[in-house]
Amino acid sequence: MDKKITVQDILSLKNRRKLTMLTAYDYPIASLVDDAGIDIILVGDSLANVVLGLDSTTKVGMLEMLHHAKAVSRAVKQALLVIDMPYDSYQINPEEAVQNSRRLIEEGRGDAVKLEWFDKCIEVTRQVIKSGIPVMGHIGLTPQTADKIGGFKVQGRDAQAALRLLEQAKQLEEEGCFAIVLECVPDKIAGLITQRLRIPTIGIGAGVHCDGQVLVIHDMLGLFQRYRPKFVKRYADVSSVIREAIEEFKKEVLEEKFPAPEHTFTIKEEEFKKLKSDEKEG
Repeated sequence: MDKKITVQDILSLKNRRKLTMLTAYDYPIASLVDDAGIDIILVGDSLANVVLGLDSTTKVGMLEMLHHAKAVSRAVKQALLVIDMPYDSYQINPEEAVQNSRRLIEEGRGDAVKLEWFDKCIEVTRQVIKSGIPVMGHIGLTPQTADKIGGFKVQGRDAQAALRLLEQAKQLEEEGCFAIVLECVPDKIAGLITQRLRIPTIGIGAGVHCDGQVLVIHDMLGLFQRYRPKFVKRYADVSSVIREAIEEFKKEVLEEKFPAPEHTFTIKEEEFKKLKSDEKEG
């Protein structure tokens, strides 16, 4: 087994090779992602949408994040495990951010937490890092506060907005973030931010010039059907495979083809005859 990836490893890979990052929310998927050698596994608050059927990431809380983080952490042997801080764990009451981030590390067994940009992001980031917990930043489209930035759309398309993103990235680097996710940012702007920073950038809908790329596992595997962002490449259509298997199961049960002899336990004929005899005597 290769050694466990650390925050320092992630930092050292900037300008050496691209970083890979995927989400995971349960033990079996996390095992597959880890075995494949992905650098960073994110227990994302996208859990709300793709696993729990909620319509907003703001509706998932510490209880759910800890539950799924624990499952994922049992599978991860090599990847750096990052856990999203849910909306109400740091944006509703920023003074609770350090306590909640510590729970995600200690109870959820994460290696780092991820915070989305919001009004008090710098203050919260500073306090969490000061407490000894590594932080990954997240700027651009921030789903937790999408209603405050004009909805789910590309960010930084004009010079003023792009400059604001660059300033946010620099601030997060100065506070000690070890990496920053750039979501739905024009490729040239993401490339400029990547050039300006000493820490890695990880893109999702931010073009090829970032230091790494992240996707939601359910999106790339075709497991989530409700909607499909432009930036998602579907590497497999697992939903069709699952649906076909379910339909075949249904068909075989109705036709009494399943369970077949190889799926069935038996009793010795003499024991069965004895049972029938004893039943009659009784």
